[in-house]
Amino acid sequence: MPFPLYLLALAVFAMGTSEFMLAGLVPALATDLAVPVGTAGLLTSAFAIGMVVGAPLMVVFARRWPRRAALAGFLILFLVAHVAGALTDSFAVLFATRMIAAVTNAGFLAVALSVAVALVPADRKGRALSILLAGTTLATIAGVPGGALLGTGLGWRATFWAIAVLCVPAVLGVLAVRLPDPDRQSVDLGRELGELRRPKLIMILLVGALVNAATFGVFTFLAPVVTDLAGLAPVWVPVTLMIFGLGSFAGVTIAGRLADRRPWLVIMTGGPVLLAGWVALALGAAHPAVLIILVLLLGTLSFGVGSTLIARALYAASGAPTMAGAYATAALNVGAALGPAVAGLSLDTGLGLQGPAWIAGALVAVALIMCVAVQRALR
Repeated sequence: MPFPLYLLALAVFAMGTSEFMLAGLVPALATDLAVPVGTAGLLTSAFAIGMVVGAPLMVVFARRWPRRAALAGFLILFLVAHVAGALTDSFAVLFATRMIAAVTNAGFLAVALSVAVALVPADRKGRALSILLAGTTLATIAGVPGGALLGTGLGWRATFWAIAVLCVPAVLGVLAVRLPDPDRQSVDLGRELGELRRPKLIMILLVGALVNAATFGVFTFLAPVVTDLAGLAPVWVPVTLMIFGLGSFAGVTIAGRLADRRPWLVIMTGGPVLLAGWVALALGAAHPAVLIILVLLLGTLSFGVGSTLIARALYAASGAPTMAGAYATAALNVGAALGPAVAGLSLDTGLGLQGPAWIAGALVAVALIMCVAVQRALR
């Protein structure tokens, strides 16, 4: 695989750490900013909403820029947003900085997805995508648990400062390499937007959004599940997040080898097991051993199935070389915004802390029904 692909993965690691880190910081943020836990969880939704809006808008805005300049610019703005977030005492201001960071993250990821598939032969998009997404999964293994430990020891603001520092080598790395730029004269924005009129592409994007909604809905509220439902000490929160990250890394690695040639196998084998896993989590999360085993399994399945769906979306949107990454990014983050919002509402029902897992199971069930309708495209 081309070396620039690994530099993009480094930047995705920094941004992925920021995107996922709130899963270990929600209780501390809620206490420090004097808001309910469910409200603090909306910071994850704010990030996702910013990515939904930002992906297409930023790509359209920067489509005539050299890709290296666009990626570096997005990273610098992302850094500045985290500095502002670390300095504020207002939940509203923090919410706004998360939106800004998300918009720039969306622009970066959408362009990076397009660059990744341009760096490899046309039949290896899934493999390239697995390397790029490895940055996100490594964030859940090292970055997010490290952020949780840093937040526990020095406060949640220290984690925001750490993300800002981590962006520096990512910016330097992006500026140090040459990246392929599309032939701007041959790219027609109207034709690329017209790809969204294809029902199969829309269905694939919706399925990906549902699977991601399930993942983020549970992941956002995993910390209180570990401490309050399973009764484990707070130190187990970063450990559990790390275990989830190990599973997610395994998931994208395995899927990367299958997504190009046998995507239907991944989706229709992993999907039902994922559904069963969310149900099992809802029923057994109070038992620590069961919780830990399921977190590992669900991390593997969620990211394995999810990354395969992203690859299918990029194949289906091959007629939109500059916008395909934006479509995939926006769809996944529709799910990332929906999941925590719905899961947060379930916390105030009789379902309690088991609510997010039940919601996740329902979302995956709907996704599987939709998969049957688009099985030819997924194959």
